This record gives sequence, structure tokens and C-alpha cells, in this order.
Amino acid sequence: MAGLSRGGVLPGLALLATLAAGQSARAQDMQAGSVTGLPVPRYVSLKTDRVNLREGPSKDHRTRWVYQRAGLPVEIVAEFETWRRVRDADGSEGWVLHSLLSGRRTALVAPWSKVKDETFPLRKEADEESSVVARLQPGVIANVASCSSSWCRISIGNTSGFLRQDRLWGVYPNEKVD
Repeated sequence: MAGLSRGGVLPGLALLATLAAGQSARAQDMQAGSVTGLPVPRYVSLKTDRVNLREGPSKDHRTRWVYQRAGLPVEIVAEFETWRRVRDADGSEGWVLHSLLSGRRTALVAPWSKVKDETFPLRKEADEESSVVARLQPGVIANVASCSSSWCRISIGNTSGFLRQDRLWGVYPNEKVD
């Protein structure tokens, strides 16, 4: 599959099960990374529009995918020297050179949605009754400004507002982001 492009996401039941497991299970899984000392797992984003996902932690390993979407969120699940093992929203895993990753927090809007023409309301305030400032399609990449464990303040271009945290892939359930 060398040379295939991978910019979107495909939903899966495993992702829904992971989200349903909640923050308590995730907190038990977190450890300090062997290289950085930062929490593993943790979310980061792709720094550039061309990132190779490799089978192993070196340039000698075969490229499995080529991501072509800067800002795409991925989850770091392991560290080895200058390489990070990452998982994307559809569960694919592989190794990426750390310099191609950014600590900037981004998230995908409901990548698991299979309902045709489904949209998700971006609200002015963190409240279901607040006015809608935009309707977001599944798979849209949003910049995460903050999360309060049930709502996240996000922005897409010049538009910002609040989306329920459980509608995002790129933040953990109940995670607080400042």
C-alpha cells in the first residue's frame, strides 16, 4: 500500500467503544513517554501536508500511508528515539518522525458519523440552548482552544464557538484543555 494517500477518516465501532470507555480508563493507561516524559497516549497534529506513516521507527521501513492534511489530529501511543507511533481516527497505526508533528491541538468533528448530510451545531456558548453560529460537517478539522470536560471551544477559519466534547476526535472524554 506504499504511496496511498490518507487524508480523511473512516469510522469504526472500536472508536465508539474507546469513546464510551471514558476518561477513567484513559487515565489508567497514561504513562510518561520514554523519550519526552510527556503523557502517552496524547493527541498532537500533523505539522505539514505530507507526512509518511511508516511500518517501523526508521526511514528504512516501508511507507504505509502518506497523510496529506496538515493539522490532522493523531494520537501518540509510543515513543522511540526521534520516532512516534501514532494512531489516526480510523485506528491505523504506524511511525512518524517527531519533527513532522505539532503540539497544536486539533480535532475532527464526528468522524464516525455515517448519516448522509448530518451536521453538528457550533454554538455561541457552551449550552444546548445557545444560538448556532455554524453547522459543521463530519471530518472537519477544528483548532481546539479549550475544553471544560463536556464542551470544547473550537475554531475553523474565522468562526469559533462551542461543540460538545463527545462530538470530537482529538480530545479525550472529560479531558480539560487550557
